[in-house]
Amino acid sequence: MSPARRIRMKRWTLRLAGGLFALALSALLLDRIFPPPIERGRVVSFVAEDRAGRPLRAFPVEDGRWRLAADLDRIDPHFIEALLMIEDQRFYDHAGVDPIAVIRATGQAVRRGRIVSGASTISMQTARLLEPRPRHLGSKLIEAVRAVQLETRLSKDEILELYLTLTPYGGNLQGVRAASWAWFGREPDVLTPDQIALLIALPQSPEVRRPDLRPTQARAARAAILERLSVNGWISAARASDASQEGLPRRRNVFPNEAWHAAETLRRQAGGAPFARSTLDLSLQQEAARIVRALAAHGGEGVQASALIVEIETRAVRAAVGSAGRARAGGWLDLTAARRSPGSTLKPLVYALAFDDGLATPDTRIRDLPARFANYRPENFDRSFRGEVTVADALQHSLNIPAVRVLDQVGAARFASVLDRAGARPDIPGALDGAAGLAVALGGLGLSAQDLAVIYAALGDEGRARPLVWMEADVDSGAAAPARLVSAESAAEILDVLHGSPAPPGRMPSSLSQSAPDIAYKTGTSYGFRDAWAAGVSGGYAVIVWTGRPDAAPRAGVTGRSAALPALFDLVDAIARSDPDFEPRRPEPDAASTPTTLARFSRSGEPPTILFPPEDAELWAEGAGRSFVLSARGEGALRWYADGRPVGHDAGGAPVFTPDGPGFYELAVVDEAGRSVRTRVQVRMPSSAS
Repeated sequence: MSPARRIRMKRWTLRLAGGLFALALSALLLDRIFPPPIERGRVVSFVAEDRAGRPLRAFPVEDGRWRLAADLDRIDPHFIEALLMIEDQRFYDHAGVDPIAVIRATGQAVRRGRIVSGASTISMQTARLLEPRPRHLGSKLIEAVRAVQLETRLSKDEILELYLTLTPYGGNLQGVRAASWAWFGREPDVLTPDQIALLIALPQSPEVRRPDLRPTQARAARAAILERLSVNGWISAARASDASQEGLPRRRNVFPNEAWHAAETLRRQAGGAPFARSTLDLSLQQEAARIVRALAAHGGEGVQASALIVEIETRAVRAAVGSAGRARAGGWLDLTAARRSPGSTLKPLVYALAFDDGLATPDTRIRDLPARFANYRPENFDRSFRGEVTVADALQHSLNIPAVRVLDQVGAARFASVLDRAGARPDIPGALDGAAGLAVALGGLGLSAQDLAVIYAALGDEGRARPLVWMEADVDSGAAAPARLVSAESAAEILDVLHGSPAPPGRMPSSLSQSAPDIAYKTGTSYGFRDAWAAGVSGGYAVIVWTGRPDAAPRAGVTGRSAALPALFDLVDAIARSDPDFEPRRPEPDAASTPTTLARFSRSGEPPTILFPPEDAELWAEGAGRSFVLSARGEGALRWYADGRPVGHDAGGAPVFTPDGPGFYELAVVDEAGRSVRTRVQVRMPSSAS
């Protein structure tokens, strides 16, 4: 070759390389400037799931379309095999465009003078679903380019999931999950051959082949798909023939629509995720919803109801029924979060605080007689008086005057601060100090069913309060540090008292039946019969029931005992059927931990005086096990308590305080009349000295 020819060849080579480089650079720039609109396919229906991943409620996207995100791990793999066999056999081998399919389709079109088969890959179809265009050759070329762009950005499985999310199935259905729910009423995790064939046939002509509107065309299309699958060896001819004779869905199923209000909350908290797995249990949720609907229906027109079921160990909400139905007044509101007067449901906490303070025990006798507290004069619900009763009787029969007497000693402000510390944010009208604040013992404040669930779950967990858990991922992620509501001993005493409450009409007391759940419960009725409550603890669960009118109109004569309590027992029965580990019987109380009985609760006379240790004293202990003799002056026999626990005595009968270690302690002394006084001390040991 001559030198001139070599020079020309070199120039052409350089020009060709430069042209190819420029072409590649232009393609790269165009790819960056005009990326495929993948995000359009990621706008999907949110699905709230129960603890096992079962859908509770799905939310449509724009224009009311149902578009559920596809997940290959939750789709029948036989469906995926059949789909690829029909639509794109070399899906996992090509780079977005299948040249073999293009050559085959072009040859068939040339030989027969018309288009016989398409060459669109699943990647190209996905591109078309992201950007719908008129069907012509120019659109095909754009789809091919977009398909290659998708292949450079997504894995094959991601492209397939995007395709199965966007595929049209007629009407407002998009994606295989939405189609499976609409036509088969369940997820596409396990499908029969006839269902697989229908789900493959429908997207090819969604409106023409809808089984509810055009069953003849749907049946023919399904049979054609089954025949092709049989020819390709995916299914035997006999089985394909049998599958083609199966019935078709006659109508669309309703999408999951349970836990309406809780699902709405989950969607707000999900932060744009396509689903959220809640702590709710679908079967228990459905049972609870049925019971709540029956409760509201029994109450009559305009009456609503709500309920919560909380697993005490984890604080997981297992059922949350915000209302008895959106067709009833107020049904769109989440009434488990609505602040209402709790009536007498807080009396157990009032008495528990008194137990902690050493003011009373269940056997302490207290006067149920007319009483005035400054300008406040409470009355019992039935406007009668029973004279002197035990604290246990006063709580079991929900007597108002004894509860106010006790709160007067505990302190309304302290009571409210305990509620706030536990995470139950009370809405209290007016000042808390003084006589007006004593009304909180009888429901003179606003709390929600969720707040009450926190309180009763704490009573069932040795007095430890923790927030409710709504997400399954949060159950084992490390519980929040508990807030001490009351001592473990007082919580156990209160539950023991509530276990003795009289059973509702038609229910045999648990003490007479080994199969009946043992429920520690309290009812409540707000002023003017506006709210009826029942709250209880049984078998490791806390259950709250409310019923009333959402507009707070009164319902004369309707009480927590008559209206809400039967539903509470029904809900506990539902828990027992749902949870194989449910223990219907409570353990026997530990007699050794029962505090010494205080004879009477009284506000008259002078309280005892602590002689040693004085207030804010520092007690120095040489080491663990060091005891301090306590001294007080008062009427009759005196009882000492350290942090709510009775103190022991030495050989001579003198009360002695043995600290567990360095730190702050509250010592209280109580006389026979129930009068008490407290002192706070700090114990120091050599290792704790500053």
